[in-house]
Amino acid sequence: MRAQSGIASAVLIGALPIALIFGLWHVLAATGMAPPSLLPAPSAVAARLLQQWSSPAYLEHAASTLLRLFAGFGIAVIAGIAIGVAATASRRVGATVTPLVRVLAPVPKIALYPAFILTLGFGDASKIALVVADAVFPILLATAQGTAAVEPKLTWSAQAAGASRWRCLLTVVLPAALPSVLTGCRIGLVISCIVVFLAEMITSTDGLGHLLVRAARNFQTVDMFVPLITISLLGLLLNAGFNAVRRRLLAGFPETTE
Repeated sequence: MRAQSGIASAVLIGALPIALIFGLWHVLAATGMAPPSLLPAPSAVAARLLQQWSSPAYLEHAASTLLRLFAGFGIAVIAGIAIGVAATASRRVGATVTPLVRVLAPVPKIALYPAFILTLGFGDASKIALVVADAVFPILLATAQGTAAVEPKLTWSAQAAGASRWRCLLTVVLPAALPSVLTGCRIGLVISCIVVFLAEMITSTDGLGHLLVRAARNFQTVDMFVPLITISLLGLLLNAGFNAVRRRLLAGFPETTE
């Protein structure tokens, strides 16, 4: 009961700012403080949103965005976890990876997008590469930090029982560092949602970002809000789904028990 009431209160607290934003939006549109050509009424956007969600063409654009998002995020998860574990396991790998991360992590990855376009073209590959470049760093850093913080007695006990070094890393260290790894993955997922939308806004012939730019160029403000709200709702659903998976994977960890 306590857990259910806590979840309900968290949902209400999270919904309050959203309700205030939509309330302010409605007031601005209803009073004419913002012209409809710049800020359409929420009701008009909602009606257009429902209409678009029943359109196969619009759903194809959303599917293209999700395909790029999941492909880039999946590659970032595999690469980030693998490099983070390797950096903990090997001093040479750690000595090589650490300076690269310090140099590349603060760089805005969108600055690399022209290079990705020149090498990979204007198709899905360049957009997926941009998602990977942006999402891999929080996953890598969280994995390296989590695995390095694992109690050494756990590895000593496993090695004393006959486990090899790499088997110890995969069966003892990585599971013990799972909370930190999943935190990095959650951050990477949010970044992936933002980056794939931005990449489609810059160069794309499909996807939700392309629809927003096309509507803006044609001064179709209602259609401009539809993909923006769609990607926001998709991000909300993906975050909720990831949190559900995280709670299931971390069942029994001290920080997840109440």
